[in-house]
Amino acid sequence: MKPASSLQNDERAVEIYDTTLRDGSQGEGISFSLQDKLNIARRLAEIGIDFIEGGYPLSNEKDVAFFQRIRQFDLGSSQVCAFGMTRRKAFRAEADPGMKALIAAETPVVTLVGKTWDYHVTDVLSVSLEENLAMIGESVEYVARSRRVIYDAEHFFDGWKANPAFAAKTLVAAASSGATHLVLCDTNGGTLPEEIADLVRLARQAISGYDVTLGIHCHNDGDLAVANSLAAVDAGAGQVQGTINGIGERCGNVDLISIIANLSLKKRGYRVLHGGSLESLTELSRYVYETANLQWRGSQPFVGQSAFAHKGGMHVHAVNKAARTYEHIDPTLVGNERRILVSELSGRSNIAAVTAHHNLAENRALMDAILAEVVRLENQGYQFESAGASFDLLVRKVAGSYHPHFTPVKYRIVAGDRDAPARQVYAEAIIKLRIGDTLFFDAAEGHGPVNALDAALRKALEPIYPSLSEMRLVDYKVRVVDSGAGTAAAIRVNIESCDHQESWGTTSVSENVIEASWQALVDAVEYKLHKEETKPAAMPQPQPVSVSSEPIP
Repeated sequence: MKPASSLQNDERAVEIYDTTLRDGSQGEGISFSLQDKLNIARRLAEIGIDFIEGGYPLSNEKDVAFFQRIRQFDLGSSQVCAFGMTRRKAFRAEADPGMKALIAAETPVVTLVGKTWDYHVTDVLSVSLEENLAMIGESVEYVARSRRVIYDAEHFFDGWKANPAFAAKTLVAAASSGATHLVLCDTNGGTLPEEIADLVRLARQAISGYDVTLGIHCHNDGDLAVANSLAAVDAGAGQVQGTINGIGERCGNVDLISIIANLSLKKRGYRVLHGGSLESLTELSRYVYETANLQWRGSQPFVGQSAFAHKGGMHVHAVNKAARTYEHIDPTLVGNERRILVSELSGRSNIAAVTAHHNLAENRALMDAILAEVVRLENQGYQFESAGASFDLLVRKVAGSYHPHFTPVKYRIVAGDRDAPARQVYAEAIIKLRIGDTLFFDAAEGHGPVNALDAALRKALEPIYPSLSEMRLVDYKVRVVDSGAGTAAAIRVNIESCDHQESWGTTSVSENVIEASWQALVDAVEYKLHKEETKPAAMPQPQPVSVSSEPIP
């Protein structure tokens, strides 16, 4: 393992070129607003990304506005790139609308994409091979008068395999006209690592007379984009193009998170991001997911929630003694953390690790009892991996340290149409609780049964436990445990709650989704009260049942 602090002067710098804002936005279901693009660009600059591709200024007004607005920000050493195509056939470069838009973007760097595959030139672009070479050379020469030019050789690997002589000529046309970078694109994403390495070496030979940097741009259709990009770097590529989290069209692009981490921590002889910022990778990855409104990929290498999560008892036992037995790097190097999961596969080591704050490690009988209860409940459909608060309460109950702050007696849900023609659906919850020797009734309306139960529970308890006003429900998930049972199947409910300090998950299982939801809500409130060991305020007198006149959001 090579820590970021161990940089040597003889390490070769590899430039990182990010195209999340352009190529990444072509992924299905991804759409960035102008502010999204500006925010992501600033985050990329903060960690030292060398080149940030902002978009295609001829394609839409949002990209034009991005290039205007981004000039107002100090991006440090990061350079913004405008992306576009070579001139159209039968156009002079200076008269082509695309060329004009690229110059008008006023970026220090322009990335031009041109055709390398002879089949694509003649059958898709419908021009002669000679005209394609002229389009490349004239476009690069025109832009290079005032901008630094990165030339992207589209379909390079398919093109070289079909007609190596012509593919080489396209690279020479760009290099001889002033391009500083030639990027070899595996556009279809189907090339193998050994092919990538061989053809990168041949490309280096073809342009050996020019002072240019070779780059690599891999798509992930064969699930090999990271391996292909690393093979290209070993073969001499000095720039890697890709996206954060590998988002993009079809199967996506190479994931720059993995590229940066591998080149910094695993490979020898390379330097990226000017030698720093690795500890920000996890936060950057999750920021882009959230901005793109995408679910985090839990199994994503280096930065995923499961990347350093341990569930099997034997694994946890080993990790507790020597983390490197089941972790290829220290997770903190990339800003991630180790997670110990509790399940029916757990051993005593899992329980000891997760319950460390309860100081139970020396009580082997109690460890076994907790594990037995986990196994029993998981056989019923429970899962505690994302429900740490429910597990904490389970430990307290088995250990005998659990003391309920209130006792649910019963609840009732009424739901239906308030005004049938207008289809105004409502839900009303009426609950009965016992606190000490006193019974409390309360009720509230909500947008649905769970919302109404949550509102009624808070309404009853907040006068006694004021700290509950800080707490709110942030996520609610339902899953059928046994789909084979049809409508009688057990239902698992997971609820995530938070306050000003932390978030926590609770879970419950029942054949009745309302009952499962109610138990998970009760657990969420009890966890909040136990973690603060809240003392009840002066006991108020029971009040008559009252129903809110407005739905509680």
